[in-house]
Amino acid sequence: MTNAQQFIQQAKAKVRCIELPQARELLSSGNITLLDVREKIEHDAGHIEGSKHISRGVLEMQIENHPDFQNKDAAVIVYCKSGGRSALAAARLQEMGFTQLYSLEGGFDDWSKDQAVPEGIND
Repeated sequence: MTNAQQFIQQAKAKVRCIELPQARELLSSGNITLLDVREKIEHDAGHIEGSKHISRGVLEMQIENHPDFQNKDAAVIVYCKSGGRSALAAARLQEMGFTQLYSLEGGFDDWSKDQAVPEGIND
C-alpha cells in the first residue's frame, strides 16, 4: 500500500521541482503565473503577491474554468506550504495537459523566510 510520502515522491519524479532562486529568476522574466494550491484559510493568512488561488482539493474541477489557466502551454509555478501538495498538483495538471509546470520546493514557508528579515537587521 502506498502512503502519502510515496505519492509525493512519485509526483516529484514526474514534474520539474525548482528551488526558490530558480523560481525568482523565472518570475523576473515575466510571463509566468503563480498558483497557490493551499487551503483558502492558508492563502488568506498570507500568499505570494500576484498568485492565483485554487485549493488542491478542487483543482481538477476549477482549473479549466479559471480565466488565468486557459492556455495549457503557459508557464505555471505551483506552490503550497512546503512542496508536497504542489508536486501532487503539478503532476495532476501535467496529466490534464498542462506542459510548462514547476513545483516550488520549500513552498510558501521558504518564500516567507526569505522575505521576513532584510539582511543586516537584527532584533
